[in-house]
Amino acid sequence: MIRTLLAASAAFALSSAALAELEVGEAAPDFNVEGFQAGEEVSFTLSQALADGPVVLFFFPAAFTSGCEAQAASFAESIGEFEALGAQVIGITAGNTDQLAEFSTQHCASAFPVFAIADGMMGDYEVRLMMRPGWTQRTTYVIDQSSSIALTYTEMSPYEHVDQSLAALRAMAVDE
Repeated sequence: MIRTLLAASAAFALSSAALAELEVGEAAPDFNVEGFQAGEEVSFTLSQALADGPVVLFFFPAAFTSGCEAQAASFAESIGEFEALGAQVIGITAGNTDQLAEFSTQHCASAFPVFAIADGMMGDYEVRLMMRPGWTQRTTYVIDQSSSIALTYTEMSPYEHVDQSLAALRAMAVDE
């Protein structure tokens, strides 16, 4: 009986997080964050960035963890494709934020900035990692220039986030 209750509680916790994600068509909450690109301090404001084109916002659990290293490297390797589609890529995390300057050069190859999550963003973007409090779940959002969510993709495996993001951006380009 206790196992059944625990299993049901775990399933509810995981499913409720998935159901609470921002949905395609919803407005992306504006935010301002501080972080690093190429080891240098940078800041970012979503509403200002959207004036230049769509934004690919990927949340990752923590700097210097194997999945996050792979995900960042994958985005860095594909940065030319994102730029060709007029999109800016940024990464945001709540984990190991004291190591972001080094992470921005080593695993992001200085190709895009990474930021420490701002107050309220975990709730605004529904990216609290239930399995590890204080870290962010691996969720990617593509946000169009009108500040609408064009893609929500949550998967702890780091390997499909780039492909999913590029597909959404290509679909947006066709619709224009």
